[in-house]
Amino acid sequence: MTTPAASRPDYDLPKSSAAFARASKVIPGGVNSPARAFGAVGGEPPFMAKAEGAYLYDVDGHRYVDYIGSWGPMIVGHVHPKVKAAVSEALALGSSFGAPTEREAEIAEAVAAAVPSIEMCRFVSSGTEATMSAIRLARGYTGRDKIVKMAGCYHGHADCLLIQAGSAATTLGVPDSPGVTPGAAADTLLAPFNDADAVETLLKANPGQVAAVLLEPIAGNMGLVPPAPGYLQALRDLTREHGALLIFDEVMTGFRVAYGGAQERFGVTPDITALGKVIGGGLPAAAYGASREIMTKVSPVGPIYQAGTLSGNPLAMAAGLATLELLREPGAYDRLEALAVRLADGLESAAREAGVPHVVQRVGSMVTLFFHDGPVRNYEDAKGSDTSLFARFFWEMLARGVYLPCSQFEAAFVSLAHTEADVDHTVAAAREALAAATA
Repeated sequence: MTTPAASRPDYDLPKSSAAFARASKVIPGGVNSPARAFGAVGGEPPFMAKAEGAYLYDVDGHRYVDYIGSWGPMIVGHVHPKVKAAVSEALALGSSFGAPTEREAEIAEAVAAAVPSIEMCRFVSSGTEATMSAIRLARGYTGRDKIVKMAGCYHGHADCLLIQAGSAATTLGVPDSPGVTPGAAADTLLAPFNDADAVETLLKANPGQVAAVLLEPIAGNMGLVPPAPGYLQALRDLTREHGALLIFDEVMTGFRVAYGGAQERFGVTPDITALGKVIGGGLPAAAYGASREIMTKVSPVGPIYQAGTLSGNPLAMAAGLATLELLREPGAYDRLEALAVRLADGLESAAREAGVPHVVQRVGSMVTLFFHDGPVRNYEDAKGSDTSLFARFFWEMLARGVYLPCSQFEAAFVSLAHTEADVDHTVAAAREALAAATA
């Protein structure tokens, strides 16, 4: 077994650098998702050769304790034997049919049994497709055009969702990316996360026009930001009062913070739920679901069109089913919670000992160490973090064999494959890294 990078004083990435140079000639930025680029921390990303359990191995021979978990899906760890066997068995029968399979119904039944808001669901291939389709469904069901989204919540790269808040966060959004037209932005209204009053103001200012209020019930794309007590219930009450639907984007939190997602953990049931990441067990799969009444508006039984060539792909369905079965084993979520508490407490202690401004926020097995004097309640708060310190800390951790998200504004994920020893190594590395980063 290769030794962790922490034992390598000559830590460098020559093979990764060569791979990055090659990729950059034929792939924009050398990566197939901006989340994998190192723009927020500088430098070039390691290129991975393999993964196993709680570890990543790069092409230069370094081993890392992995806290990105493919940005959330790998909740049972990489290449889990049961998941591997399920995918292998499915592949032996065919990788894609363009026709329905029994396994699709089986996993849909599991989702409906787990998630409080879902009686029926439709599988797609990505979180972007799931949230985009959920919005179309809400608009088609209500006959309304506008949506309310929260500043700092990311819901994929559909045009109407690439909207940022300016200084007037509760006014109409403006396009956040070239190629997004003002028309696509015009029906997207913005409110700060954790501010129910701002949502109420928007609903009253647009009577009978708002189809849905959309949010991550636990924000994970501005760093981990929990909902304030009563916030989700306030949104539930407001949407019912104003005839709008409530959409939870649980692409990140579904089957992650509880088996039934954030809606189970907080006891608030939305009208429509978008799922992804864990539901595919590491393969491309996502879904959106709601009550039978709402979902029967979707084609082919209803008029709201949505389709996908690889939707319900048999390999992804097999990986997802195997993952959900592992999560149903007794004690799975207790173990995730205990490991995440151990990590969060250790990071808080390390940052306190280093004397740096910090706040550690955690829900379930999602954790963020903000270099901020806290608390972080919304996107504006998160943007006040010391991103320069985070970049130095990130590289010091990488050199010590710990792979964290390469941005202050992303959550870290704990898996069932992590051990107490992995967490303790991470905390010890954090103490050393903070000392080096603040020297």
